[in-house]
Amino acid sequence: MPEVLDDARLREADLRHCLHPWTDFPEWKQTGSTIIARAEGANVWDAAGRRYIDAMGGLWFANVGYGRKELVDAAARQLSLLPQYSYFTDFGNPPATELAAVIAKLTPGDLDHVFYSSSGSTANDTAIRIAHYYFDTIGKPSKRYVISRKNAYHGSTYLTAALSGKEGDRSGFKFPPGLVHHVSDANCYRMPEGIQDEGEYCDYLVDEFETKIRSLGAGNIACFIAEPVMGAGGVLVAPEGYHRLMKNVCSENDILYISDEVVTGFGRLGHFFASHDRFDIVPDMIVVAKGITSGYIPLAATIVSEKVYEGLSRPRKDGGIFSHGFTYSGHAAACAVALENINIIEREAICEKVRKTGPYLIEKLQQLRRHEVVGDVRGSHFMACVELVADRERKTPFPAHAPIRGEVERETQARGLIVRMIGDLCVLSPALTLDHDQIDEIVGILDASLDAVCRRAGGSAQD
Repeated sequence: MPEVLDDARLREADLRHCLHPWTDFPEWKQTGSTIIARAEGANVWDAAGRRYIDAMGGLWFANVGYGRKELVDAAARQLSLLPQYSYFTDFGNPPATELAAVIAKLTPGDLDHVFYSSSGSTANDTAIRIAHYYFDTIGKPSKRYVISRKNAYHGSTYLTAALSGKEGDRSGFKFPPGLVHHVSDANCYRMPEGIQDEGEYCDYLVDEFETKIRSLGAGNIACFIAEPVMGAGGVLVAPEGYHRLMKNVCSENDILYISDEVVTGFGRLGHFFASHDRFDIVPDMIVVAKGITSGYIPLAATIVSEKVYEGLSRPRKDGGIFSHGFTYSGHAAACAVALENINIIEREAICEKVRKTGPYLIEKLQQLRRHEVVGDVRGSHFMACVELVADRERKTPFPAHAPIRGEVERETQARGLIVRMIGDLCVLSPALTLDHDQIDEIVGILDASLDAVCRRAGGSAQD
């Protein structure tokens, strides 16, 4: 039997001493935190013993599910041998070396060189620093600007928060002026007025990108960064051909293309890496985290092409070196867990299962369109989003701090389901091991929860 925990004491201590990411302080001080105490498969239990289906996947990361003894054993073995040692300069360790070789085999093209860190934020921060160092070393120091996208999310360090284009995450913070420039997100649900179809929208987005490059000057731009499917910005799947055309524009203008696969990597879209297998591009860099260890131990990687590596490794005229890194770069135990995590994904054919089961999740969620507050249901495989609207015909968002957002979250949780509400967006990123019955249960709880919320608001659910 699991240990019985003092839920009330833990909640009180959490309120008194813990500072959580993305806290709405007035609301949190009223409600406190749900203390998650244990997990198994796709389920979690709070400290009071209540069970929930975890449709958040922890936070996009529980790819192979919770309670995998193989991953615990891999960590324990490596911790007993060597938990970690300096990875700086000319030190290494067996798991980090072996993992880099495995990643190089899995990545497309010649993305054969791996720099380790501990989170998606630090890995994206690293990608930008690599881009700057690369161009400076090859004699193009003016190439400094970064182009990102509105509503993108690339991290929470000072630099990666500047890359991110979500306005709601920028309040109260200041960012380096002039370094990062944004173009439109690829939101097929909210295409600009007058555009008739996704093909025309794709042309519009590429034209906008080319205009931005002309405005800034290609000689001043280091890189473009994009998520294959935008995650926290609304699970936005770009129009067909978008990434390939954007990559072509980058190549024509000597701009590095960074693919942020922190969420999409390691199976979430049915492939180890979505950039090539799903979207037909070979980027100059791929950034991964989350699913690389299925969240069991923090680990991230910035994977660079042969071209970028060759530029980085040239002798510099000023004698400088690549002075970037972290205490936990190449963390031995984390890399050992990642190796076993990849073994599980391959051994259990999880990518193949996602390619079969993922479409069922997206199809089943379409049933929620019967509720008038559901404006759009979208996603790809095990990334999904239900967008709530105040007016479906006009696609009108709810006002800021509208109660419906909290009500949906409370209703689902009361019924034993955890989803992630980001404003009007109900986001799902569950474990990749779900079967049809578990998907049916998730959608059933969401349906009942929306029904309850709509009835309280005046009966706005359609039959």
